[in-house]
Amino acid sequence: MELDAAQNPNPDPPISAYYQTRAEHHAVVSSDWLAHAAAAAASFPDAGAGADAAPPPSPGSNGGGVIEEFNFWRRKPEAAEAVAAIMALAAVIRSSRATTMMELEIELKKASDKLKSWDATSISLSAACDLFMRFVTRTSHLEHEKFDAAKSRLIERGEKFGEISLKARKTIAMLSQDFISDGCTMLVHGYSRVVLEILKLAASNRKLFRVLCTEGRPDRTGLRMSNELAALGIPVKVLIDSAVAYSMDEVDMVFVGADGVVESGGIINMMGTYQIALVANSMNKPVYVAAESYKFARLYPLDQKDMTPAHRPIDFGVPIPAGVEVETSARDYTPPQYLTLLLTDLGVLTPSVVSDELIQLYL
Repeated sequence: MELDAAQNPNPDPPISAYYQTRAEHHAVVSSDWLAHAAAAAASFPDAGAGADAAPPPSPGSNGGGVIEEFNFWRRKPEAAEAVAAIMALAAVIRSSRATTMMELEIELKKASDKLKSWDATSISLSAACDLFMRFVTRTSHLEHEKFDAAKSRLIERGEKFGEISLKARKTIAMLSQDFISDGCTMLVHGYSRVVLEILKLAASNRKLFRVLCTEGRPDRTGLRMSNELAALGIPVKVLIDSAVAYSMDEVDMVFVGADGVVESGGIINMMGTYQIALVANSMNKPVYVAAESYKFARLYPLDQKDMTPAHRPIDFGVPIPAGVEVETSARDYTPPQYLTLLLTDLGVLTPSVVSDELIQLYL
């Protein structure tokens, strides 16, 4: 490490906290970590549980801070960071000692802002906080109810939003099955939990298909994806990232996840998504995006640099010569014209419909 620093006087920018979490949950890890993750996932509340199911005890239920509650949820391998934020905000309402609706809304807003500032580069985290705030406070009926009744209604709405968010992945998987036909070959990019859920369900439905999986450099998340697909008995082939165009003629469709879906109907996702969509579009291959609605963000990027920077470490295995710059950006923006459909828990959408859905979500 000292040698690297000496030869490269311009060290990489700080790594985004969001991508440290992604590395913990998505990257290639040891068998011990996978065993630990499997045990943790087994204790995670069933996404199909009814609304009456009691939430598990957590730090926030004993008066802990919103960040403590958020960390409690986000450390669960199956919990998306945005869902962890939603569950943390719901806990804020339950544990609040406010005596008026105004105090409660101010407390909730402060908690939301604190979560968003935890990592300003996480699009899904920010979008989930904004949507939660809008969902639980969007009706004027609360103003005409007694405080205890209004607070109970807020708790009910907060838990309902959390329940919907937990179910989102399974909903998307069910809606996606019509797009997977026997004998097809699909390309996936890196590791996406929602794409994995889609493929798991297709395999359990005894559909016969083949998957080409990009390596997902530099953190090799695609190797994690290929391992999990192989364990399901799904035929899978790993591609180096630069072999996408070479292999595209074998592909019938592309499935990718998203870190965020923006107002234009485009997506922000892990680096390399844009070039995959460009190649697929030029060869008339459909590109399907699987994304939960809590990732819909009120953003309108105009180009690749019109986003908050998010960085990740790049290890080339050798020292970088002095004066050589390294591109550490972790994600890119794919414009809507290169996407075919968005598979979401709100339904199957064309990119042009996203702005309408955002309007409905924020009404």
